[in-house]
Amino acid sequence: MSLGDSLSDDTILADRAKALVPLLDTEAEYADNEGKLSSATVAALHRDGLLKLWVPEKLGGAELDPVHSLEVLENLSYADASAGWVTMAANLSIGTAGAYLSDHAVEELWADGKQPVIAGQGTRPGTAKMVDGGLLLSGSWSFGSGLKHSSHVHSLAIVEDTGEPRIFVTPIEAVNLIDNWDVMGLCGTGSIDYTMESVFVPNGWSHFAVTTTPERGGSLYGLGIIGFAVTCHSGWAMGVGRRLLDELAELVHGKAGRPGAQADSVAFQQGYAEAEAKFRAARALVMESWTDLSKSLYAGDGISVRQHTLVRLALAHITKTLHEVASFVYLAGGTTSLRRGTIQRMFRDVHAGTQHVTSSPNVWQTCGRELMGVAEGKTWQFLDLVDPH
Repeated sequence: MSLGDSLSDDTILADRAKALVPLLDTEAEYADNEGKLSSATVAALHRDGLLKLWVPEKLGGAELDPVHSLEVLENLSYADASAGWVTMAANLSIGTAGAYLSDHAVEELWADGKQPVIAGQGTRPGTAKMVDGGLLLSGSWSFGSGLKHSSHVHSLAIVEDTGEPRIFVTPIEAVNLIDNWDVMGLCGTGSIDYTMESVFVPNGWSHFAVTTTPERGGSLYGLGIIGFAVTCHSGWAMGVGRRLLDELAELVHGKAGRPGAQADSVAFQQGYAEAEAKFRAARALVMESWTDLSKSLYAGDGISVRQHTLVRLALAHITKTLHEVASFVYLAGGTTSLRRGTIQRMFRDVHAGTQHVTSSPNVWQTCGRELMGVAEGKTWQFLDLVDPH
């Protein structure tokens, strides 16, 4: 679906996500306590097509462009950071499987109207050994967000014989799940570890990890997996930051007029305005960089190195800004922030989300080199600049 085409259809999913805010907000405490999303949340995501954002239209998905996808993920994350995180991770794995796997794998995954849910890990690789008819996959992976709700698993591994990085899709039954998600924040994502030992993966059930050439679907899949990942985490940060600022405004407004109330403090008023400005500016950079990239993507012009740099920079920047906003909101919220509730939960969630590799110091440093003009001739591969092959 090209940028600007069927605008009403593109905005429907963002509207559906916004309509789910009350439900996801209500179910957030369950997720935080139980280490997984509630059945009501998962059912609503399926019902409203919010687990098919990036599934090719040919397979019944939305094939939604990046800018509108950001709005969907923003709305879901506003309601519950864990629900937004699981939804973004699942959409990446489901959508790229639909676009990049072979015809026979996709026919089985989507046969008879099935809606596969795929989750897993695409950074720390396992190993794969070539055998007749496929590969034997082994490894230990962490941070499989949403695995407790999945039918299949998405895993990165290096093929021993060739050194090629590939993404493998395996049935959940072939995987040893390790229920060890004992963490401070994003508790509801259930991002557990998992292992496999010599699991046979037939030919066609894996694809080149950094491919940008789909087997089906249109221009969207020129993003490659890392492009989807950057979209994911940017939309998540947009939603969580907006919710924290809104929660603080509601909290202090309710106490206005009391002796010593924050709302009546000129220092607080200035601090809140500065936090709003920082966050709105960071969000604007995300939307600006993705709008520019999307125009080139859908025009068939390809994505320039500078456009790749700017969307990565925008993600790193909004993640850093989110951390600053969360700290301000937590301190300004006083003892309310200390107690169980939305501010406390989202403060914890932010401090989990900021640990993700897509916003690491290396990303800032690499963006800096390209922006300074000292990486001429390099091209982006995942989160690093490398020489073209």
